[in-house]
Amino acid sequence: MFGLNSKIKDVLNNPIGKDLFFSLLNEMQIANHYDLIFNPVIQQMKLKSLARIPGLDTSILETLCHKMNHYHDESIDHTTGKLKKIWWKEAVVYQIYPRSFKDGDGDGIGDIKGIIEKLEYLKDLGVDVIWLSPIYDSPNDDNGYDIRNYKKILSDFGTMADFDLLLEEVHNKGMKLIMDLVINHTSDEHEWFKLSRLNDEIYQDYYICRDKPNNWQSMFGGSAWTYDESREAYYLHVFSKKQPDLNWDNPDVRNDLFQMVNWWLDKGIDGFRLDVINFISKETGLPDGNESLGKMTNLTGIEHYMYGPRVHDFLQELNRASFKDKDIMTVGECPGIGIELMKYFTHDNRDELNMIFNFDHLYSHGRDKWQQKPYDIEYLKHTLFKYQELGSPYWNTLFMNNHDTPRMLGKLLKDQKHKAALAKMLGLLSLTMRGTPFIYQGQEIGMNNPDFKHISQFRDIESINKYHELRETDLSEEAVIDLLNEASRDNARLPVSWSSEKNAGFSIHTPWIKNSDDYMEVNVEDQLLRKDSVLSFYKNMIQFRKEHKTLIYGKTVPYKANDKGVMIYERRLGKDVYLIIINLEEKTKDIGLSMKKYIMLLSSYETSNVLYKPYEARVYKMV
Repeated sequence: MFGLNSKIKDVLNNPIGKDLFFSLLNEMQIANHYDLIFNPVIQQMKLKSLARIPGLDTSILETLCHKMNHYHDESIDHTTGKLKKIWWKEAVVYQIYPRSFKDGDGDGIGDIKGIIEKLEYLKDLGVDVIWLSPIYDSPNDDNGYDIRNYKKILSDFGTMADFDLLLEEVHNKGMKLIMDLVINHTSDEHEWFKLSRLNDEIYQDYYICRDKPNNWQSMFGGSAWTYDESREAYYLHVFSKKQPDLNWDNPDVRNDLFQMVNWWLDKGIDGFRLDVINFISKETGLPDGNESLGKMTNLTGIEHYMYGPRVHDFLQELNRASFKDKDIMTVGECPGIGIELMKYFTHDNRDELNMIFNFDHLYSHGRDKWQQKPYDIEYLKHTLFKYQELGSPYWNTLFMNNHDTPRMLGKLLKDQKHKAALAKMLGLLSLTMRGTPFIYQGQEIGMNNPDFKHISQFRDIESINKYHELRETDLSEEAVIDLLNEASRDNARLPVSWSSEKNAGFSIHTPWIKNSDDYMEVNVEDQLLRKDSVLSFYKNMIQFRKEHKTLIYGKTVPYKANDKGVMIYERRLGKDVYLIIINLEEKTKDIGLSMKKYIMLLSSYETSNVLYKPYEARVYKMV
């Protein structure tokens, strides 16, 4: 068992301790001092000695010990077995945020008919799997992640008949479709919540309620508890107050959820992306969160639900009830889960999930996204390399963007003239590492983050809540809008730019949220006509990946990883060796490598020579 007198080396030799330890260091923005932490002298010190570091007090270290002891009895076999080849490892996935993909009925909101209209485009791009963000019936407090009825389609998007047609057309084109599965919480307008408020004998324990709130904070600001007069008690909502958390400790809740999951699988869908699935188990007794840790993370209490005591039991039960022996794909969204914890969720023999989304690489300065600091591309490189070390019992996800984070292009871009080059480089990086690539809509044309001018242009509840919170501080209106422009989820939710026509060809009606600022220059219609476009490069790169299986199943071997400004790695499978060289800077440079043993197969520029152009990325093969 771990305590404050445990040695640092023992913490680092414990997989869970190591993961949590570096998560803390990342929160403190000192995670780049790995060499110092692994110093033999430091490793012999007791854990409590770290309390000398500003911001890292004894209570935080005690919380770390508690979490390590929590996993004390968990076992995992790290033996590298034979690599299993399966379709979802070879697939390229395309995420659709339906409200912003394509409007098929002219009301300014994307819908199922619009998706059907663009299926040929996705097929031509090379997409194998389409992932739909929620289209279920919802009050739309959190853009569909607050579900009112799991078995009904939100009228904004169409009908169940429209969905059935979509699924049929997707399969007819040789593609697969996975749904977003939101089962940590429902809408407060869900029938279960309504009945629980009436103290219905069956449903009164479907949600998490107590007479007095603890100090947990909501992801969207404020307390994670709201008083419900009808039940004379508080209910827990880790997100919006209209998103009450389900009580997974109640077996009836689990059984109802499993039946719903099987209902969708019986329809013929090909799997799920599971929303915040590591949040489903809460610490027994719902203790107060550590105040010091809360100040560090701006989320007091998160340590009690980020991976609770029964999360693996619940996932294994879900797998047995719904996933096992089915030819489907499961991807868990797991905020806060690092590389060691990831192994518990995805090991081939644990029967939980196929893979997870880990967000370590998206935040180079801790997990508090509301910090205005430049993104560090060297951090991106080293974090991606770290996850490439995983052996065959595990599988990675490869992604640069999603609906919850500003686009990576905008985080890295300094000079607009290099926008296309950087977009291509990020695409090649995502498609040449080990793991399943996920492309977020618009990424394939190089869509960028917008420049919002006023709070009225934002739609995201998290951003709007943050605006009002920050306006109560000394920050000016301009400073708050600048901060939202840096971090808001709305950055990724603008309509796809289909053409240079009015409303970017997305709709004949004014869209529900503003169009991209540069849609006249950056759009699908224009890029389909140009061989040198970002879109054309993505098409070629996806096809290239499919033709060269070493880029899928081969081992990743970093080369000169500590050399700044470049990212070099091999992909090896038997005698097949590919070398990927990427210029991470926006200046021309000489990489300084002899390429006599290699032939160049592909470059992100149309012409290449000895010097690497800004953000140029190349793929070589050893001969």
